[in-house]
Amino acid sequence: MSDREKVFQLLDYVPDEKLSYIIGFIQGLTITENLEIPNAETLEAIREGDQMLENGTGQRFEGSTKDFFNMILEEP
Repeated sequence: MSDREKVFQLLDYVPDEKLSYIIGFIQGLTITENLEIPNAETLEAIREGDQMLENGTGQRFEGSTKDFFNMILEEP
């Protein structure tokens, strides 16, 4: 018996009021297969970040996202 057949067989034993949990779980499993592929600009930004980590360059910020954006907006 295949795994798929086992799942179908087990579903007969799941109470109706719990089927929504199974549906949500299965939907969650399928989402990772349909993620968008990063575009060229995003891939370049990732490469740039990896390079900065390797070289020890760049600026590291430790704080909240709000503080980070406030810092960026204050820069000339």
